[in-house]
Amino acid sequence: MAIKDEVKKMGMAAPFFAATTNEQRNAALKAAAQALKDNADKIFAANKTDMENAQKNNISAAVMKRLKFDEGKLNDVTAGIEQLVSLPDPIGRVTLARELDEGLVLKRVTCPIGVIGVIFEARPDALVQISSLCIKSGNCAVLKGGKETANTNKVLFDIIYAAAISSGLPEGILLQASTHSDIDELLLCHDEVDLLIPRGSNAFVKYIMDNTKIPVMGHADGICHIYVDKEYDMETALSVIIDAKTQYTAACNAVETLLVHKAAAKEFLPALKAAADKAGIELRGTAEAGEIIDLKVIDESEFKEYLELIMSVKTVNDIDEAIAHINKYGSHHTDSIITTDDAAAERFMQIVDSAGVYRNCSTRFADGFRYGFGAEVGISTSKIHARGPVGLEGLVTYKYKLTGNGHIVGDYASKKKSFHFKDL
Repeated sequence: MAIKDEVKKMGMAAPFFAATTNEQRNAALKAAAQALKDNADKIFAANKTDMENAQKNNISAAVMKRLKFDEGKLNDVTAGIEQLVSLPDPIGRVTLARELDEGLVLKRVTCPIGVIGVIFEARPDALVQISSLCIKSGNCAVLKGGKETANTNKVLFDIIYAAAISSGLPEGILLQASTHSDIDELLLCHDEVDLLIPRGSNAFVKYIMDNTKIPVMGHADGICHIYVDKEYDMETALSVIIDAKTQYTAACNAVETLLVHKAAAKEFLPALKAAADKAGIELRGTAEAGEIIDLKVIDESEFKEYLELIMSVKTVNDIDEAIAHINKYGSHHTDSIITTDDAAAERFMQIVDSAGVYRNCSTRFADGFRYGFGAEVGISTSKIHARGPVGLEGLVTYKYKLTGNGHIVGDYASKKKSFHFKDL
């Protein structure tokens, strides 16, 4: 398959897809959810093959966890689709209505971006989430998942695409890329593709950015922090930290670095150590933290995204040092403060420069489904267009529609007429 030829067809289908109604797109989503349930055995069989192949290839435990697509994952993705159906139409919302002069009315109206290419990790549920979000938002999508889930992704894609087309949506609105060479070809489609969303390592995202003229939106590493302030509640702190590290260790929003105010360290760190040992978490950290509890001493420049049951620990002199560390070493993804001090919380949430800034809750809440977005195509750590979990709002842009009655600019240039700019 020549990706460029297929993407050209997709570009021609995009305006017609954008013109479909919310009812048509919702009907396709409902059909897709039911088809996924009806074909559960087929999906699980394909996933079993992928899991067996991954095991033979000594794939890491973190990736293996993402690969698995079982009944729980199926229930999650179909619930996500059902939530999407219940959300209002993201297309056609009037975000500005202004009368420029009598009979000359300007409206700013949301519309799909057009053709989006999404390159994502070996996670079958991501394919379902991304394709369903693109259907709801009226965007054509080229999907490329990790090679480790090739069999599962193929089955999932075929089921969803067939459901969409049988529901009356235009043909060619979804396309599955399957090889690395497909990615290289996709990067050259700057005349046809409006946006690329890569998900993966820093090196991978940088490669995409350096090798295409297509606008790129996305994030790479998820180095998320939790800072325990000097005024804190022990039970809250331990519960939040353990959840943020263990609830789904392989996720980009799992906590990787813990910062602790020195005034709280002597009381808190031993309790953390006991809770971490019980949860199977290995602690690594600075020498100062190592003077209080037993851990593997490393330099803060070695702190990283582990995606496994390992967490870095550092003590800090005050909240400003914690903020400075996060802004310097973090990935601007999601960071949380544990504190009972309202002023400290406000300062942290105002100055920490991340897409998600939390108080007294787990970083694992950084998720499109948990935000009520009906899943996400990814989490953006950039500041342009979309930031944080990218749901429906991040998948639309807008156009200006101006309606007149023979109005001409010459009348205004010659002062024959004047604008009065009245918001409607």
